[in-house]
Amino acid sequence: MTDEQRSDNKRICIIEDEPAMVELMTLILKNRGFDVVGAIGGQDGLEMIRQDQPDLVLLDLMMPDMSGWDVYQHMKADDHMKEIPVIIVTAKAQSIDKVLGLHIAKVQDYITKPFTPNELVDSIRKVLSGERRLDA
Repeated sequence: MTDEQRSDNKRICIIEDEPAMVELMTLILKNRGFDVVGAIGGQDGLEMIRQDQPDLVLLDLMMPDMSGWDVYQHMKADDHMKEIPVIIVTAKAQSIDKVLGLHIAKVQDYITKPFTPNELVDSIRKVLSGERRLDA
């Protein structure tokens, strides 16, 4: 495995309401050396974060049981979860959502579906290395 592919076994939690999207992102990230767990829906995702304490969360906004913004607010209100970086991954591409996510809510990055595997991995690597992308 090359340095570019090595992830130092960082644990990523995917919170998404579409099982096929969880499977796709899991496949992409495991092939790049990440340790991945997936949760279907916001409530399950919050429980998984509490139990696993991942290094980063990939969070969908549009979920039926609990919106991504609600999950994010719960995370930031909890001392055990508030420091975990969050990347929003959503089909909701309106500019107001990007402004809310990056500047007001202070998520670390924002990726819109559809995305390429490299876009996903590049965003994760930048966030895990401490860079915060504001030009996304």
